[in-house]
Amino acid sequence: MAEPLVFLPGMMCDARLFGPQIAELSSEFSVMLSPVTRGDRIEEIASGLLDELPQRFALAGLSMGGIVAMELLRRAPDRITRLALLDTTPLADTPQAAAAREPQIVKVRSGRMHAVIRDELIPSYLGPGPYRNEISELVMDMADALGPDMFVRQSRALQRRRDQQGTLRKCRVPTLVLCGEHDVLCPVKRHTFMAELIHGAELRVLPTAGHLPTLEAPAETTQALRDWLRQPLILR
Repeated sequence: MAEPLVFLPGMMCDARLFGPQIAELSSEFSVMLSPVTRGDRIEEIASGLLDELPQRFALAGLSMGGIVAMELLRRAPDRITRLALLDTTPLADTPQAAAAREPQIVKVRSGRMHAVIRDELIPSYLGPGPYRNEISELVMDMADALGPDMFVRQSRALQRRRDQQGTLRKCRVPTLVLCGEHDVLCPVKRHTFMAELIHGAELRVLPTAGHLPTLEAPAETTQALRDWLRQPLILR
């Protein structure tokens, strides 16, 4: 694969979310990571990334990163050579889901970001693997690095995101849809539905992981990505 691989991290995460994959794949592929922190709407974030990214690239996004990846695909399908969507969703926030973000935003603005992430988000992020404590600490460290203002901005962007089912129906590049079996935020049935929307997509479910398979099942996730990167391109 000649094109670079671009990783897009999830909400309140940075390059460390893909640390194991960057370490393993960078000897074989050109790898870069782009933050999803610059913009107040998903559309604005995607527009800014398109000004910086290579002319053609493979794209892998996890959670919010996957949501931004779908917006990039909607805006510039000819620039994306292959797509990997990890533990994400093509659906817009329901009114109930959007409303549920409000108490979290209030708590974060009042200085309780640690409590929100520790008590509300991490329990729904991680499966029953042996490294829950270590991954939890890393999640907290990444959130600390980005800070409460970014939590609010990203929450607002997710509240206002568009539905991308139509975008995925038009996708004609090699696509990997991957999730952890224990993902509560974006369950397996959501990924099965997503894979069915995309022509020729491959669905992989990792039995030991939750919402963060790049950290919970790093070897399995890396192998799935390596297999995807070695697939022949589908002509448009």
